[in-house]
Amino acid sequence: MEPLAYRMKPKDLNDFYGQEEIVGKNKLLYRLIKADKLTSAIFWGPPGCGKTSLARIIANTTKNKFVTLNATNSGVSDIKKVVDEAQNIFTNPTGKVILFIDEIHRFNKLQQDALLPHVEKGTVILIGATTENPYFSVNKALISRSTVFKFKELSAQDILNILKNCIQDKENGLGNYHLEIEENSLEYLANISNGDVRNAFNVIELAVLTTDM
Repeated sequence: MEPLAYRMKPKDLNDFYGQEEIVGKNKLLYRLIKADKLTSAIFWGPPGCGKTSLARIIANTTKNKFVTLNATNSGVSDIKKVVDEAQNIFTNPTGKVILFIDEIHRFNKLQQDALLPHVEKGTVILIGATTENPYFSVNKALISRSTVFKFKELSAQDILNILKNCIQDKENGLGNYHLEIEENSLEYLANISNGDVRNAFNVIELAVLTTDM
């Protein structure tokens, strides 16, 4: 079974917590995702704040081909393969691909330059996720063709809401354990998670799996 943090990744915008300033109802990013009119974007923010979760929501809702790469183990050949597949009208009638690159700041200049003509042409709709300031770590030409969305650290209240949902969720969460956890214990866990919901999931999952029920 996958880890709790993976199972609890939201599947649509209704399940997404936090980042109200950029993806709240009727905000720009919300409207772009809902209309399936996303343009190239950079998601910049700390770990565990929802960057990859939002990318997963886009993958679940878009009619465009969606491909994920991680910059730590991908290179120019992977980019070329994605572009070639996107341009195959038999398997991809739209001729476009949404390419999500996690940790895009780890791509070197050559790798980022390889993306540029395809982003410029519109064949590739780039979503780059990074914990580093993209204005220093991402090619300026890519930045100029993308919208940078700055994600904030999740608030303790956001994490508390996510945890409450998790212990009730019988399909993906811990609902089948019928847990009885005091509110102040959940609040404490939310407060010590430092804005990273994965930390909270890991702690509560470990506690459940190592406790006799």
